[in-house]
Amino acid sequence: MSPDSLEILCSQCGEETLVRREPKYDGFKKVGEMFICTSCGHEFPDKDAVPFKQKQAPSVFTDDDKPDTVEIFQEDEKRHNCRYCKHYTVNPFAQRCGLHDKPVEATDLCGDFQKPEKDCGPPKTDA
Repeated sequence: MSPDSLEILCSQCGEETLVRREPKYDGFKKVGEMFICTSCGHEFPDKDAVPFKQKQAPSVFTDDDKPDTVEIFQEDEKRHNCRYCKHYTVNPFAQRCGLHDKPVEATDLCGDFQKPEKDCGPPKTDA
């Protein structure tokens, strides 16, 4: 049931048609919506009673057509880039390695990687 779709299979006249939404008022106050078949004029009692057409996605591809998962880092390199190192320091102007005292990028790899004592979210920043 897709309430965003306007296509219905009317249970009254049996036609494949559209539904018309109209506001329902009590005086000048809106109290709900009416759903009316555009072919026969049948008014459905509420939104749940409207027989919306089911949209079917085309089944062009199967699971066999999906590409294999690409692994960028080897298992021992995962989370061993500078962004997760205890010496990685970020300030508004540069990213630096505190151990080697040089500019780095978050995705750089280093042989001197050291895991922080506790994983406490984003990297530390200069004050």
